[in-house]
Amino acid sequence: MTRATDIPPLDRTDPESAIAAAAKRCSNWGRWGADDVLGTLNFLDEAKRVEGARLVRRGASFSLAQSFDMDGPQKGWRRRTNPVHTMTDTGVDAERGTQGFPHGIGGADDVIFMPLQASTQWDGLGHIFDHGMAYNGRRAGDVVTSDGDSVTGIETTAALFAGRGVLLDVGRAIGTDGELPDGFAITAEHLEATIAAQGGSARVGRGDLLCVRTGRLTRARRDIAEGRGWGDYAGGAAPGLSFTTADWLHGTEIAGIATDTWGFEVRPNEFDVAFQPLHQVAIPNIGLFIGEMWDLDALAADCATDGQWDFFLTAAPLPVTGAVGAPVNPIAVK
Repeated sequence: MTRATDIPPLDRTDPESAIAAAAKRCSNWGRWGADDVLGTLNFLDEAKRVEGARLVRRGASFSLAQSFDMDGPQKGWRRRTNPVHTMTDTGVDAERGTQGFPHGIGGADDVIFMPLQASTQWDGLGHIFDHGMAYNGRRAGDVVTSDGDSVTGIETTAALFAGRGVLLDVGRAIGTDGELPDGFAITAEHLEATIAAQGGSARVGRGDLLCVRTGRLTRARRDIAEGRGWGDYAGGAAPGLSFTTADWLHGTEIAGIATDTWGFEVRPNEFDVAFQPLHQVAIPNIGLFIGEMWDLDALAADCATDGQWDFFLTAAPLPVTGAVGAPVNPIAVK
């Protein structure tokens, strides 16, 4: 693992060099062979799933998903809209006998239209490229075309997101009143300080599914309750992981990481001119799966009460063939 003293200080004026250097240090290209499509999910093996299953103590379960509805956080950035839910058959149709079914049976049906990253979701390995290259050294155009991701589509992961989850409540450990301010860059030192504050059940290592709570969703909910709406929750300023955590994310050998923010990394980004530089290292170079807009508040409150910060986590994405990201309803069981 690269030591902190080996990492040059962040030069805000030179994102190109910083990204290139971090990508070289943290690359997992070829680590599991030239044909690998799973990236860091290779760390989440059967033994790790057994370890996760043994963490079920009380049987208490928590959904870590936000709602998927027309009142969600999206406001059109990059053509991302909120889900549109439409009924195609209703109870009114059944009452009026217009459905054409025999012997009095009736039913309801519905459809939904939505961007796959409109709410709680995983970023797949075909979501981000680095200088035209996708994960494991493939040309981006050979991976994702107008037909979708034919190599690392999210369906390749459908059975794999189940194992030991661990929550680092950085908002509670480092922030004020359980929240970090927008623009707060969470460093490796902050993560390690949170682990130390939470104790042994918060250790982070190979194959873990790491959840990081910043408190940003808590603040968004307060804004909604006070009549200000979602504001810039989906697309604006937010606390998040510092670019300097790339080596920590690589060295811990976690299988995936999810946050309660829209973009995982700190916004605005730490360079003078940059867009999601940590994504550019993490997804196409580390092969790391990133979850965004997860609801960690109820789980965090329970963990703070019982002092146990690890749990069994299952978080299978909707296996849309060729998708570069997909909705998920993560379930934490303690």
